[in-house]
Amino acid sequence: MSTDAVPASPSAPVSASRELVLISGISGSGKSVALHALEDAGFFCVDNLPPELLCAYMALDNPRYTRRVAVAVDVRAGRSLNGLVPLVAELRSEGVTIRPIFLDAGTDTLVRRFSETRRPHPLSHPEIDGNGQHALIEAIELERLLLAELRELSTVIDTSVLRPAGLRAHMRQLLATPTDRLTLVFESFAFKYGVPLDADYVFDVRMLPNPYYVRELRPMSGRDQPVIDFLAQQPEAAELMAQIEAFVRRWLPSLATDQRGYVTVAIGCTGGQHRSVYMVEQLGRRFADHGATLVRHRELDANG
Repeated sequence: MSTDAVPASPSAPVSASRELVLISGISGSGKSVALHALEDAGFFCVDNLPPELLCAYMALDNPRYTRRVAVAVDVRAGRSLNGLVPLVAELRSEGVTIRPIFLDAGTDTLVRRFSETRRPHPLSHPEIDGNGQHALIEAIELERLLLAELRELSTVIDTSVLRPAGLRAHMRQLLATPTDRLTLVFESFAFKYGVPLDADYVFDVRMLPNPYYVRELRPMSGRDQPVIDFLAQQPEAAELMAQIEAFVRRWLPSLATDQRGYVTVAIGCTGGQHRSVYMVEQLGRRFADHGATLVRHRELDANG
C-alpha cells in the first residue's frame, strides 16, 4: 500500500469525476504487474486495501489520491470480500466511474508460478498429508470459489500464456476504451492450448480450409495479406463470418443492458495462427462502429 500520508476528510462527498480501477483475481495471476501498469498510466495505486475502507477512501477530499485511483483487492481481505460487490454498486450510485478487472490463469500455470517463486499461497494451510502440490491446488480452487461473485461483474483477463509485457499492453487497451458502454473483445486462440478462461462465447473455425497446409503461407499469420487473400476466397469462411457477426449483433444490445462491462468472443482454430486470427481481425473491423471494440490474439501475443 502506498505510504504517502493521505489527509482524512470523512465528510467529503464522493465526486462524479472520480475514476476507480478495481484490480482483483487469483493469486499468481499478475495483479502486481497490472497495478504497476496502472501506476505508469498515472493512477494512484493502493494494494490490499480492506474492502470496508473503500467508500471512505473514495470520499477523501484530495484529487491527487482519488481522481484516478487503482485499488487491488484479493482473497487476503478474508471475510470482508463478501461486502465488496455491494460496495461497487454503492459507489456507482454515487457517481464514481468503476472498472473492475479480474485476472485469472489456469491452475497448472498457477502451480508452476508458485513453484518458481517459492511464495506461499495466501490460503495455504499446514500440509497434513505432506503433499505440497495437492494442498496448493486445493487453495487455488477455494480461492476461485471465494472470488466467483466478484469475477462475474469484472472484465476478465486470462494471463495463462501472457508475458508481463502482454499484460501491460492489455491494461493499456482497456484503459483506452470508453467506460460508459460495453467493451466487445474478439480473441483468437489455439484449441491445442485450451479455451481462454476469459471467453464468454466460443466459436470453432477448424472446419475452414487451413493455410498451414499451403507451404508459402505456413510461416505467416492471419494478419498477413497472402493469408487474408486465401481465406477471403473460401465461401465457407465468408458464410461462417456472416453467421458469427449476425449472432453478436443480435445479442449485443441485450448484453449491453445486462449491467455488463465487457463481453469476450473467442474464435479458435488448431494453432491460433491463421484462421482464428483472420476471423478476429475481420470481425474487429466489422464492429469498429461499436466504438469499444478490442482485438486480441492469445498465441500471437504470447510469442510476440
